Amino acid sequence: MDSLSPKDRVGRCVAMLQWTRELLARQIVAEHGPMPAERLKWEVAKRMYDADPAAREIIERKLADVSG
Repeated sequence: MDSLSPKDRVGRCVAMLQWTRELLARQIVAEHGPMPAERLKWEVAKRMYDADPAAREIIERKLADVSG
């Protein structure tokens, strides 16, 4: 990482975040079955930010509005 430029470091972080989101999405689908993309997006967010009460509350409200 030390040899990477700041732009490349940010790019690497973005790629790692995307990889993590995709991994969580696969796990959620494996556990709960297929669901609409919008619901899956919020289920991934819920799993990522569940330790933060304020974030969890916002995500739960979004999930209540999403079908599936």
